[in-house]
Amino acid sequence: MSRAPLLPVADALARVLESARDALPAEMVPLAEARGRTLAQDVAALRTQPPFPASAMDGYAVRAADIASVPAKLKVIGESAAGRRFKGALAQGEAVRIFTGAPVPDGADTILIQENTRAEDGIVIALESETQGRYVRRAGLDFSAGDILLHKGRRLGPPELALAAAMNHPALPVTRKPRVALLATGDELVRPGEEAGPDQIVASNTFAVRAYAENAGADVIDLGIAGDRFEDIERAVRRARDMGADVLVTLGGASVGDHDLVQTALSREGMELGFWRIAMRPGKPLMHGRIGDMRILGLPGNPVSAIVCGYLFLVPLVRALSGDPQAGEDRSELAVLASDLPENDSRQDYMRARIIGMQDGHPLVEAFGKQDSSMLRILSDAQCLIMREPHAPAAKAGETCRMMRV
Repeated sequence: MSRAPLLPVADALARVLESARDALPAEMVPLAEARGRTLAQDVAALRTQPPFPASAMDGYAVRAADIASVPAKLKVIGESAAGRRFKGALAQGEAVRIFTGAPVPDGADTILIQENTRAEDGIVIALESETQGRYVRRAGLDFSAGDILLHKGRRLGPPELALAAAMNHPALPVTRKPRVALLATGDELVRPGEEAGPDQIVASNTFAVRAYAENAGADVIDLGIAGDRFEDIERAVRRARDMGADVLVTLGGASVGDHDLVQTALSREGMELGFWRIAMRPGKPLMHGRIGDMRILGLPGNPVSAIVCGYLFLVPLVRALSGDPQAGEDRSELAVLASDLPENDSRQDYMRARIIGMQDGHPLVEAFGKQDSSMLRILSDAQCLIMREPHAPAAKAGETCRMMRV
């Protein structure tokens, strides 16, 4: 009996994102803890910024009409500094010493910068005239109370946090962080630093996949390593559910060999299989399903396959669960090939490559000669993945391609 055709990458990603159609619940977090989080609702300014006309320069607050003809002598009647305004009003022929950010006194309409003045015993001499309103930041120049400045789905970085603070928000409504449980499987695996037997290797995939998940905004639960026994895998799956994992990521064991038990163990725990096996290299034995509210993402065991699939599928899944409306956006960009590439077969290929320069305004990329999915050193040296569509014809150096930075 022939197998079903492999699922195209785009269709697989669409199904993964569909499983996250409903974002997780919202919660309020202090502003200092909101970096990297996604807004769960629009946020409006609670105040006007600046709340008063303010000086943009150090100098003197004056009336433009008084310095229309220069030199002009003005009487200095006080000082206005940030946080300490001059409480009087300016009359004809008067000036107030002022500093950047300070409130502009009543009666003044212009700032005369100090470089264009000379001071003499309570008198300031204007050496240059200025147009009315020069160097005065009007009230509300940045924003006004009630303005919606940060919108639902916005990921909060340093500029957004500064803006929220200026809007006078001590806390923000954000989507709860997705909880991602990671489970490595296989009798051959030991943790870094543990003594490995003659037939064992060090488990490495978990660390890269964890980093991708955390960078995308997840809280990660490390379930450790389960041996090649149904009871070990099933126990770990139940633990993930008990801990409220939104996503369970398994690493290895999802193929169909005699020792690949993960898919069967998950099915025994009630998994509804969404898909298994996609038209992709590296990463064909990718699995997706669901156990109740817990999404399942079964990554291949080969290191490069697991890491590339984590980047292509887990990162968008976490962002979608976080409420990011651009979670599934195309992250590729145009590049130029530095060397020839052979024709591709029926699977979409992601070739490890380095960026060696620029050509015609685009990155110049060179694929590594070795593309074995077990070789982490090459993946570590790569800055990008060259994307090759199924059945793509041979390509020559100088032709364009699509790439993804990693």
